[in-house]
Parts: sequence; structure tokens; C-alpha cells
Amino acid sequence: MRKLLLSVAGITALVCLVPACKKNASTDATQEISQTTLDKIYQLGFSNKNVSLDEEGNYIVEGDILLTAKDLTATPDTRFLRVGTEEQYRTNNLVTGLPRTITVSLASQLPSSYAAALDEALSRYNAQGLRITFQRVSSGATISIVRGNGNYLASAGFPTNAGNPYGQVKVNSRAIGNQPQSTVATILAHEIGHCIGFRHTDYLDRSYSCGGQPVNEGASTVGAVYIPGTATGPDPNSWMLACIGSGQNRPFNNNDKTALDFLYK
Repeated sequence: MRKLLLSVAGITALVCLVPACKKNASTDATQEISQTTLDKIYQLGFSNKNVSLDEEGNYIVEGDILLTAKDLTATPDTRFLRVGTEEQYRTNNLVTGLPRTITVSLASQLPSSYAAALDEALSRYNAQGLRITFQRVSSGATISIVRGNGNYLASAGFPTNAGNPYGQVKVNSRAIGNQPQSTVATILAHEIGHCIGFRHTDYLDRSYSCGGQPVNEGASTVGAVYIPGTATGPDPNSWMLACIGSGQNRPFNNNDKTALDFLYK
């Protein structure tokens, strides 16, 4: 079973676990969205396949990327478009003001077991000796992890123009189901990765981790900047791949660590 992780111009979403046939769980929702809207999503540099809506009417694309109606009015900027396959990519905006501690909170509406999974996710980052560190708090957090609903596992966004991480991760615990702690930790680490500026490793060909037809996502307003030193070929274990299998654990591999070091060490 596989699910897809999503994200947005200002918001991204975690890929949902997709069945063995690798169809996105949000296939039917695409039929409810106008072709004009789908065209705008494509022009922004995101896949317009299997687009769904969250409970607030935002668009979830690429499994875990959240786009608002305002995002759809942005003008595409192709300067950072990279023609490649499965390299590591970042957005134009990154977190600034380093060194910096980013606080993260977990909503009480989510399962209590997620606290240990979040601690594991944050420890994966903190073990890398980066100039950004993460600390779990009960309230007033830089990044709030809240309960979400819809045809996705989780969603998040990208850093702001002011250099702050995206401030919210939505987690659909009902869609995630009874996954082990390591899988939930991987999902949370993936969404936090979007919040600090990472795009999907396989954003130029999401069929690599999700199956289905290859998708050329076109231009990008948020940026798709190649991170030097990372893989130029398939990278099957990256924590930023668009889709994740049921029960799968993806701690940072060597390419992930290279990417994290390049941006934040």
C-alpha cells in the first residue's frame, strides 16, 4: 500500500498511502475542480492530476502540497526550473535568521501516540548538527501540527518571503490509520521538510515513488532549485519522495544529509 505526500506554493501536503495499484485516493475529487483551475495549477508548476480539496476549500496537489485560491493568481517564474530526474530540490525561499530554534506543537485532537513520533522526527533533524534546531512545545509554536481531513495524509507549505518556515502542518490521522511510529515520524519529518524549503525529490517524475504516468510539472513560482552534491539518478530512500509505502521508514539517507548540510549547516 502506498500513499502520497502533498505540499503548496505557500502550503504543502504529505503524500497519501496509495493502494498497490498506485492510484491516488483523490482521483474522484479532480472531477469536481474546473479545467480553468487545473490549468492554473499546472501553470504554477505543480501536477494537476488527482487534485483534491481540503476541508477549508484549499487545493491539495502532488499528494501533500496545499494551494490557496490566492496562490492560483501568482505569475509563474521559470528561472529555477530544473530539467532532471530525481535530484534534491529546494524552493526559492529558505528559513533565515540562522542559527535558529524552530518550535513545534502537536494538537490535542491528534492521537497521543503522535507525540513520540513527532519527537522522533525532530530528533532526526537535531542529530544532523544544523543551524536550525527543533523543539517541541505545548503552545505558541512556530509550526503547529493540527488535525486535517480530506483525501491526503498530511499537508504543509513552503517558507515565507520573510524567511520564516511555513507555520502549519495538517495531519489526517484517519487516513494514516494504524501506521507504526517510524512511519508517522517519516510523514511528519517530510512535511517539516516542506516547511523549511524542500520540494519532493522526484517532483519532475512523481511516478518514481507513486506509480502511474510520469508528470512534467512545468514552471514553478516557488522554485525548484537543484541542491549541489545530491543524486542525479534515482534515489529510492529519500525522505522527500512524494509517496510512501505502508509501514515504511525513511530516516535521512546520505543524499538527504548532503542536502540538509548544504542549506542549513
